[in-house]
Amino acid sequence: MIGNVVLFMAATWFINPLCFFLSPVAIVVVLGYSYTKRFTALCHLVLGVGLSLAPIGAFLAVTGYFSVLPVLLSVMVLCWVSGFDIIYSLQDEDFDRSQRLHSIPAWLGKAGALRFSEVLHVIAAGLAVAIGLMGGFHWVYWVGAAVFIGMLVMQHRLVKPDDLSRVNIAFMTSNGIASVVYAVFAIADMFIFKN
Repeated sequence: MIGNVVLFMAATWFINPLCFFLSPVAIVVVLGYSYTKRFTALCHLVLGVGLSLAPIGAFLAVTGYFSVLPVLLSVMVLCWVSGFDIIYSLQDEDFDRSQRLHSIPAWLGKAGALRFSEVLHVIAAGLAVAIGLMGGFHWVYWVGAAVFIGMLVMQHRLVKPDDLSRVNIAFMTSNGIASVVYAVFAIADMFIFKN
């Protein structure tokens, strides 16, 4: 692990100074996530932060500076991932409580956790719309964004506090479709309508 951390930081040195100086932040978030269930129910948000570093990190690697749109995309990823991780962790509520682990379901119960997840997904959907408007995207992006938002809605229609039988469909299938479709259509829009 230490070797990988050193290699990661060395690789960022060759990208640009900003990536190098921010690399410890990525390391702390990614390596620290595993321990967060021991002390905070907000562990799902830490996982979301870890994955949200990818869009802004990629942008920083290419450009060497911050910009609003990639930051919004990172916040969207944070809300989306945190929301679906809460849904998936509904299955662990009893185990988390028995082992004195912290999670949103163990803290708020299944119904409260689903509401918390819904709020995060509403924010993610709103950010997908804001990104489309601020980025001046065209109809191709909006098709992908509509599918993404539809998959978020589907997750919450599939999973109920008293019926977790379709959690895996909500977690694996809908998020797999949402992420691939959103990315493909956003990238296609940029290539088709590039200035």
